Amino acid sequence: MVKPDRESLLTCLRVERWADALAGHPFDTMLGLERSAVAAATPLTEAEVDEALVGVPRMSESLLAVEAPVDADLNRRGKLGLAAYEERYGRVFAIRADGRSVEQIVAELERRLENSPAAELAEVADQLRGIALVRLRELYAAEFAAA
Repeated sequence: MVKPDRESLLTCLRVERWADALAGHPFDTMLGLERSAVAAATPLTEAEVDEALVGVPRMSESLLAVEAPVDADLNRRGKLGLAAYEERYGRVFAIRADGRSVEQIVAELERRLENSPAAELAEVADQLRGIALVRLRELYAAEFAAA
């Protein structure tokens, strides 16, 4: 049985309401924790999305240069896209990047620039839930395996 603590939960998704909903509750399985985490984060309000993004670093040029070689056009598209995203939506671009290539991230960035503000808010919330699940697994999978 695992009882997540509030501070650890906030490293997964910096939304006070979400962390409070899960903290201290006993979970028998990772799947149970994941299901509760998604339920508690659905929906995320615009204020909660903004809360979660406070302190999130901007996707920098270095992230766009993770894969070698990243061609100059891809790097340029990424830089321009990130600037356009922040201008259009007033927040940093959030994406669950694990398992995605730089090409896929840039393509997703470009696709999402076509979203209405409401549609993009929903996508950001979905990405934040996905990121939270990845982080929860990293934090608690070993505890569940040992239990």
